[in-house]
Amino acid sequence: MVDGKVAVVTGGSRGMGREICRDLAARGFRVVVASRKAPACEELAQELRREFGVEALGVGCHVGHWADCDALVDRVLDTWGRIDVLVNNAGMSPLYPSLGEVGEDLFDKVIGVNLKGPFRLAVRAGEAMAKGGGGQIVNVSSVAAVVPAPQELPYAAAKAGLNALTLGLARSFGPTVRVNGVMPGMFRTDISKAWGAEMFEKAAATPAGRVGEAAEIVGAVRYLTSADSSYTTGSILKVDGGAAWSPA
Repeated sequence: MVDGKVAVVTGGSRGMGREICRDLAARGFRVVVASRKAPACEELAQELRREFGVEALGVGCHVGHWADCDALVDRVLDTWGRIDVLVNNAGMSPLYPSLGEVGEDLFDKVIGVNLKGPFRLAVRAGEAMAKGGGGQIVNVSSVAAVVPAPQELPYAAAKAGLNALTLGLARSFGPTVRVNGVMPGMFRTDISKAWGAEMFEKAAATPAGRVGEAAEIVGAVRYLTSADSSYTTGSILKVDGGAAWSPA
């Protein structure tokens, strides 16, 4: 039963985050939709309230900014007094012409959104969960963390750091707070709109033979945020169509 439980999803207004929010609402969670654009968050929160009859809150939050992370956690605790699930889903992987042309601003933004923000949110939420009797944190990584490509090295490095963070946080907050990760492969999201034909050809060469659809991440997150995974912590679950074993 999830009566009264609160779930926070970053990058929640679209793509995989949107599907995760909808599934949590369908399961009865009070859902906090967080992303940079507050109106988009509130729009989805209204949809969740209307369709699933749950309480939902839309909050603007740039997870690359430490103060925004603190403000998000404080807002949720002030509103509902608890956090039971945190899904660190927000991410970014901007294109660049060459490695030599990766600027400091781009590098810092990628690290901030994909690693620094998830660290701060997980620590703040994990502390609240530990005081409240437990909870689950799910960090959305990427197979780029283990199969890095030249066109996404800052992103891959950040996601590799997020994998390490997942294991360390599981040790830090156990046994009452479980911390796990999922590593999506090539999914059709807003990021994929910038892909060239070679990326879709690469997806076609995987055992699954295609890119993933946003809704296909839901089952993994559902498992890691349910009692079915009560003995699962410090784990990284690949959801990549077999991409990590395909030739580079």
